[in-house]
Amino acid sequence: MDQRPNPNEKLVKVFESEQESEALVVKGLLESSGIDSLMTSLDTEQDLFPVGGVMLRVREEQADEARRLIAESRDGAGETGEEDISGESASEA
Repeated sequence: MDQRPNPNEKLVKVFESEQESEALVVKGLLESSGIDSLMTSLDTEQDLFPVGGVMLRVREEQADEARRLIAESRDGAGETGEEDISGESASEA
């Protein structure tokens, strides 16, 4: 199987953030577990404020595993007092 998701195959959104750096950390987490993802910009031009962020999508059959890894990463960071993938420490959350 080709490791990179093909934009023409069924992809499912598993993560969205206003911060590209946060999405890159999550993308690395997924890739380290063997789940390739496609990062897409959500930027939309508006008259006054740019609105957007980034979204990560994975193959449909890997979506549940990807969501579980993201949730575990957030939960695990809170237990150790370290920063989670959003950059907030457990004491700030």
